[in-house]
Amino acid sequence: IYMYYTAYNGITPPSVAMSYISKKDFVKRNWNWSKPVLVTADGVDDKYGCLHPELIKGKYRLYHRARGYICVDYGTTPAFTERNSFKNIPLLLPRKGMWDSKKVGISAPPIKTKKGWLLLYHGVSEDSIYRVGAALLDLKDPTIVLSRTTDHIFEPIDKHDLIGQVNIVVCPCGAVLREGKIFMYYGGGDSVIDVAEIKLEDILRALI
Repeated sequence: IYMYYTAYNGITPPSVAMSYISKKDFVKRNWNWSKPVLVTADGVDDKYGCLHPELIKGKYRLYHRARGYICVDYGTTPAFTERNSFKNIPLLLPRKGMWDSKKVGISAPPIKTKKGWLLLYHGVSEDSIYRVGAALLDLKDPTIVLSRTTDHIFEPIDKHDLIGQVNIVVCPCGAVLREGKIFMYYGGGDSVIDVAEIKLEDILRALI
């Protein structure tokens, strides 16, 4: 089990780090996590990393957020030792005048569907409100964005999303598909973790 997360020491720019644990230890609650390693470039403000669920042409694919947009890079191992040679290949950019105009980010791995890889992401508007949208990536070549929701599909409404360490924030941190429903786990107000659910067909209808 590989866990990718934002690491920050309060001095240097944040970076994406990775630690792993065996499935056997995880099930037994033996928390023998590996020593964390950085997987994005030194000195680059980089956050919100996650691993693509499948290899792409024999390589691992990392989604991350550098320079305010969602980008991808490839490595020969899940540790991405090539990190200081990353190209920060753009995947999703902010859209001027829209709900995701300031910056976009991801931390929930894409979900495989018959129509393509479903990618949930957060977008930030010019007035610093965090919302959630979705994109559909090609099954064979996930560098190809097939479609993207024009409007957001989720926004801060509950009190714990509106008021927290950072106000008016919903930031997806994970998502699973169960019995036709997507359960999205997200940070609310940078203070709590909550879950929201939606039918997969409802999201796909907005993307196809």
